Order: sequence, then structure tokens, then C-alpha cells
Amino acid sequence: MSGIDWTPFWLSFKLAAATTAILFILVLPLAWWLSRTRSRAKPLLESLFSLPIVLPPSVLGFYLLWALAPDAPLGRFFAEHLGVELVFSFPGLVVASCLYSLPFMLQPLQSGFESLEPSMVEAAYVAGKSPLQTLFRVALPNIKPSLMTALVVTFAHTVGEFGVVLMVGGSIPGETKVASVAIYEYVEVMDYRNAHIYSAIMVALSFAVLMAVYTFNRYHKRRLGVWR
Repeated sequence: MSGIDWTPFWLSFKLAAATTAILFILVLPLAWWLSRTRSRAKPLLESLFSLPIVLPPSVLGFYLLWALAPDAPLGRFFAEHLGVELVFSFPGLVVASCLYSLPFMLQPLQSGFESLEPSMVEAAYVAGKSPLQTLFRVALPNIKPSLMTALVVTFAHTVGEFGVVLMVGGSIPGETKVASVAIYEYVEVMDYRNAHIYSAIMVALSFAVLMAVYTFNRYHKRRLGVWR
């Protein structure tokens, strides 16, 4: 294992950590609002935010590549005002990953908020708590399994991304060549030894992530007395 280049894994973890942190900050108020709103536009918004689940990664990657290109309005804005080139760069990977992984953060949080007893939220408002205080002091502490699922699954899903990151970021060593892209390149050149090693590490990581989520949820249910 000493001959393994760990840089692609480091980039994958770095990308996953950045994506998870950004999505949590941005999606938390959105999930809270969607769980409480009765707007007729709710099904439309839920469908829009869930598109990355069913959309082929190549399709999403193509449109992101088109939107983030230097001659596109969004890509030009980042280049001229922030000095950041999004195509074939790590910042571009973060933007693409945030869009691709958004439903994996949104849906568990929204489901958790919707499972709360309405009386719990109403009591918080009666007690004089603001919507922000209610969110952080009442709602979040009572949806720990959903919160854990959202954070861990988003992280793991980002680590395993391939199609979108390849189209937007390419394969630049030390910059955009994440673990999934490295595996693909090893298979292309028929270096099955390294492909096996990298794949085995990814399988072990995925299994560990799932075990962590299920174990935490089981422990939380036992603490609440759901199981005897």
C-alpha cells in the first residue's frame, strides 16, 4: 500500500468536505421552509431540487460545463469579479458537486423536519422563540438521525462522484483528479492492480459510511425507547 498515490483520495475528501459544509449552510433554511410551507409551488420546487437524482450525470455535467465556461455569463462573472476559473479547476468541482449532491442533503433534512410534531414548533413560538431559534434549538436537536443521514450520505455521495466531476473538472493531477477519475484511468490503461486497490478502498469507505449511519440511527432509537 506504500506505493499508492493518495492525492486523488485527499482531493475527493477535500471536495466532499467543502461540498457538505456549503450545502448544509445553504440547504438548511430551504429544507425548513419546504417542510413548513403550503405553497402551491412546493411540488415544482421539490421536483426541481430532486432532478440530480434521476438526471444522467453526463447531462448535468454537460449543462454545468456550458454554464461555467469562461464565455458564459456565470463563468465570466466568476472570472472577472472573483478571479476564479470554474472549468477544469477545483472551485468548479465544488460548484458542480453542490448542485449534484443537493438532494442528498435536502431530502433527509426536509423529511426530518416534516416528522416533527406540529405542537413542538407551535410551543416554541408561543414561548417567544424566533423562527431561527426554533430551527436551531428545537427542530435540529430533535431530528438527529435525519441530520446524520444528510451529512454523511452527502459526504459519501460526493466522494463517489464521477460523471459530473470528470466533465467539469477533467483529470488534472493534484487539482481535479479525484479517486473515481483515477480508477477510470487505471481501467483505461488496463492497470487492474491499482484499479482493484482504489476500488477496494472506495468499497470499504462506502461500507463504513453506511454502517455509521445505521448504527447511529439504531442507537438513537434505542435512547428514545423506540426499541426494547
